[in-house]
Amino acid sequence: MSKRLQVLLPDSEMAEIQALARRDQVTVGEWVRRALRAQFKLKAIRKAAEYSFPTTDIDQMLKEIRK
Repeated sequence: MSKRLQVLLPDSEMAEIQALARRDQVTVGEWVRRALRAQFKLKAIRKAAEYSFPTTDIDQMLKEIRK
């Protein structure tokens, strides 16, 4: 199910978003949806980057997996 979201922006910000949407040849709504999805993905990547897992050379990893 879809829900409507209304966001009030200053004219200058709206004009900038409209220009970016035109550049990408999408509607303003689609541009905003893509930007929001990208933010969620970026947040997940940043969270994952906080972890420190042991790593090594890929050949060494494959060798250990085959054991």
